[in-house]
Amino acid sequence: MELILPSLFPFFVVSGLLSRLGFPAWLGQRLAPAARRLFGVSGEGATALVVGLCGGYPLGAAYLAQLLRAGRIGAEECARLLAFCNNSGPAFFLGAIGAGVFHSPGLGLLLYASHALSAILTGLLLRRKGNAGPDIPPEPERALPFARALSEAVGQAIPALLNVCGFVVCFTVFTALLNVNGFLDAFAALAGRFGCPAKTARAALTGFFELGGGIGALRGLPRTPLNAAFAAALVGWGGLSVHFQTLALFADRDVKSAPHTAGRLLSALISFCLVCGALSLISI
Repeated sequence: MELILPSLFPFFVVSGLLSRLGFPAWLGQRLAPAARRLFGVSGEGATALVVGLCGGYPLGAAYLAQLLRAGRIGAEECARLLAFCNNSGPAFFLGAIGAGVFHSPGLGLLLYASHALSAILTGLLLRRKGNAGPDIPPEPERALPFARALSEAVGQAIPALLNVCGFVVCFTVFTALLNVNGFLDAFAALAGRFGCPAKTARAALTGFFELGGGIGALRGLPRTPLNAAFAAALVGWGGLSVHFQTLALFADRDVKSAPHTAGRLLSALISFCLVCGALSLISI
């Protein structure tokens, strides 16, 4: 919690502030041609990709929830955007993974580049046929005064942050129970029969449920292409904790969760392949 609170809270506030100051409309006009051609979504919706890749989980989803409630995008487009706009940010890759786990900022940068590229490729692969736009035409947006926008952004950031912390604690306890009852050891032994190192397998299963715990479990392992690729795949998947954090943001809205799950699975697979391919050509 001492890491989550100070690292995420400013991004939640900035995300809400940008939304209330008219950032989606301003950037959306500039992204609209490329967003429609590449992803079949509106320019304003595509701004969530920028926010997600800069702020990290679950900022992309939180930003989309704000656009949905403001009437800037519709529920169907929001579901499609969730497939590739809810991503991890550079701070996690460069700090937690690059420096903290593998002691290599260069590798952290490579993993972030693969993550960003996998998000774009996921959006392209899951693009709906046709030149789709938003479900509902957006009304002209008026920016709020800065003082009011900041006040509302801070007020909305607090419950959103509590939602994140609650799910992190829940899945951390769950993985601890799996460990105490021997499930992680059993899974590691099974994976070992297929050539996967036991500690890497334990980290992978932990990260399937809770991302931070899975990445932390990789600490101390050798800096091999396999371990780096597993780290990329874990962040691409995000962990079930992130999935439930995302669902909670749309609890009062009819937004389908299947595109988000499909997007995270595809992002994990693409990230794994990209990192394996890159590290077969270069050494970091």
